[in-house]
Amino acid sequence: MRRGAAIALIVASAARVAVLVWAWGRFPATADGHYYDVLADRLARGLGYTWAWPDGAVTYAAHYPVGYPAALSIAYRALGSGAAAAGALNLLLGVAASVAGWALARDALGPRAALAAALAAALEPALLLYQPAVMTEAVTAHLLLLAAWLVVATRRRAGRAAWPWLAALGVAIGAATLVRPQSLLFAPLFGAVALSTSARARVLGAALVTAAALVVCAPWTARHCARMGACALVSVNGGWNLLIGAAPGATGHWAPVGVPDECKTVFDEAKKDACFGAAARRDIARAPLAWLSLAPKKLAATFDYAGAAPYYLHASNPGAFSYRAKARAAVVETVFHRALLVGALWALARMAGPRRRARAALAVVGSACALAGIVTRDAAGGWIAHLALVPMVALLGRRALGAPSLVPLSAAAVGATALVHAVFFGAGRYSLPAFPFIALLAAGAVSPLASSPRGEPT
Repeated sequence: MRRGAAIALIVASAARVAVLVWAWGRFPATADGHYYDVLADRLARGLGYTWAWPDGAVTYAAHYPVGYPAALSIAYRALGSGAAAAGALNLLLGVAASVAGWALARDALGPRAALAAALAAALEPALLLYQPAVMTEAVTAHLLLLAAWLVVATRRRAGRAAWPWLAALGVAIGAATLVRPQSLLFAPLFGAVALSTSARARVLGAALVTAAALVVCAPWTARHCARMGACALVSVNGGWNLLIGAAPGATGHWAPVGVPDECKTVFDEAKKDACFGAAARRDIARAPLAWLSLAPKKLAATFDYAGAAPYYLHASNPGAFSYRAKARAAVVETVFHRALLVGALWALARMAGPRRRARAALAVVGSACALAGIVTRDAAGGWIAHLALVPMVALLGRRALGAPSLVPLSAAAVGATALVHAVFFGAGRYSLPAFPFIALLAAGAVSPLASSPRGEPT
């Protein structure tokens, strides 16, 4: 077991160090990364979570969640501000998550299959190439894998011995929530899996992990109440995002916000977001069917094709990462991920338990959709293949919660992501936190998943 963890650690470290050396100094922060970089630099210089405007005014900020800039500021203080320090932080989190992924796979598979699963997750090109990006999605994926390992650790302990691990799980999800607020959805899901011995225990686990995550966020919420005039949990951009996916002419993808008339004279950051949210809810109420009909397009935008890393690298420095390199990387990423996705579908189809024929039928449909996008070269059908994972786990019934943590947590990763972006809007980078779970699950296609967690300590 130690050898498997060591190999996962060495391979993940070597791959990430190679990417970091290649990218060092070549890819400055761009897109949303520019704002994370500026905010982190101000935090590192002791200027608080504030924004300096061209006219010299300085205001408190909350549009972007604080978690990632706060973590970046620590790296900036140690290594100096810039994308290179961000890459070093991403490297450390990625290596830790790779070992956690091995432990999660070991709970569900034999030693060799667990190692293969961990290596597939560690070398997932979508996340590996995203390491130089000053962005949040890969960080969220790594934090969720660490949280998943804490689920395994909690389940292997009984009585009071489980409570510290359950608290640590809440803290991990709280940290992920400060990076991406929608991560809070994972708190009750992961908590219920961590204490899955009875219905009462599941409710207790969900409640305690959610409470711990909220405690982690509480100081930041209090800061908003005092400084922003709005007691938002983490950030004040929910109204913006809802309007993007609900305004007339919305396509399901990201688009610049068309400012409603009633919001054009509102300049306070929190009040403007509230105004946007009210306008979005009004548009939904006026045409609820039109808004609901966009859900498949939002899911397609999220799951059909990620491409976040090639897009970011090309946008940051076209000279160092050409359009041709972007296209090639996109092909490699898509083929690699679709292969893992098909493996994950058949891993669930092969798993011992009820309704195997129904699960096999869903695996056939999902595999056809996953592979059709590669054959037709338009990446279509990926969202159907991803969503097929959720009912396949649901078909296991009570067996799902008693299965190795990887099984229900994979469904949670895909299902929660789909739920959030069906409501707001879709973009390929938002699916990245689900990728490691799919990669780990794929090994079950060749080495059947255990019907219950393995008992060896991690």
